[in-house]
Amino acid sequence: MIRVYCLFLTFFISFSYANTLQGFNREFSTHVAEQLEKYNIPGGAYVIVKNNKIVSLETFGHVDKTKLQKVDSNTVFRLASVSKTFASTITTMLAQEHVLNLSDPITKYVPDFSLAKEGAAEKIQLKHILSHSSGLMPNSYDNLLHENWSMDKIIGRFDRITPICQPEKCYGYQNITFGLLQPAIEISQNKSYSTLLTERLFSPLKMDNSSIGLKAFQEQINTAKPHVLRKTILTNKRNKQGKRLKQYIWRTVNVEPDFYKVAPSAGVNSSISDLAKWLIANLGHNPDILSPALLNEVTTPRIKTKKDLRRRYWREYLTDAHYGYGWRIYQLQEQKIIYHSGWVEGFRADIGYSPGLDIGFAILINAEANVINQISSEFWSQTHQLLTKS
Repeated sequence: MIRVYCLFLTFFISFSYANTLQGFNREFSTHVAEQLEKYNIPGGAYVIVKNNKIVSLETFGHVDKTKLQKVDSNTVFRLASVSKTFASTITTMLAQEHVLNLSDPITKYVPDFSLAKEGAAEKIQLKHILSHSSGLMPNSYDNLLHENWSMDKIIGRFDRITPICQPEKCYGYQNITFGLLQPAIEISQNKSYSTLLTERLFSPLKMDNSSIGLKAFQEQINTAKPHVLRKTILTNKRNKQGKRLKQYIWRTVNVEPDFYKVAPSAGVNSSISDLAKWLIANLGHNPDILSPALLNEVTTPRIKTKKDLRRRYWREYLTDAHYGYGWRIYQLQEQKIIYHSGWVEGFRADIGYSPGLDIGFAILINAEANVINQISSEFWSQTHQLLTKS
């Protein structure tokens, strides 16, 4: 009898929360639409999940400025650095299967990788790369990705870099060194990175719109096109404070191959419907694919990220911030938010989930606009207040 009552109570609470979120979403979706219109964002989409279900999935605008095709739930965007959440998951998964060891030095898999200080490269282990605690200056040689350099040539350049601290002693966000997870993964399995992600994550989770790489993106029919800001114009319209409003003019550009060179860092393409499945799995509702031990490992705080506490829009809400393995761990009062953002030419992406509240949120836009940070931080602040009072 007690067990039946507990099951009923759990169902009632879940049902109540879902209804609360649906009511919240009616106002929130209007707010998001207003913000995207304010900045003239061509297109976007967001999803809210609760437990193992989609509470709301909203789409906005068009895939490009021609307005011939609307964004829908299956429209594919670039995820940029949200790709790191997939790379960290597959790397940790292989480690827990004893296929590789997170204490392995990266030089075991990339023997040509060296630093200016003798013996320093050998101290950098896979776990340091996963947590951005390698000791290297932030974003080392990211600029060379735009210079049509091969990865081999870029890696050869690292022998000019002296670490700024010992591994695990300081945080320094990386893209190129994070990309070195790919050879470690591929050598351990004798399969391509793309094949492994498809076999171990995309296919089991039925993420049918998800893929890796530029060619895969170009082969998709339903894709959002990237947009960069061309200029802003002062209009004659004024806001409530009397300030003249700006008009944002975006330019459609080609999809650039630069950051596809570092697939673990920024190589995943996906849709908002697929990100809903990714969120549900990371919330623990697909334990046969993402085990509790795996989820615990990737979301354990590894290195403090003080700079995040000063992030615009987020800073008024956050009380602490760390990086785990491919995920940021934000403390919003008593709630922990597992989060990551992505930014690559013409696209922005945000994803996060709260294990305590059992909810997740992701948003994608096809323009380089900081409004995405405002929307995400508002979502987490408002739902935290809403659900902790329910």
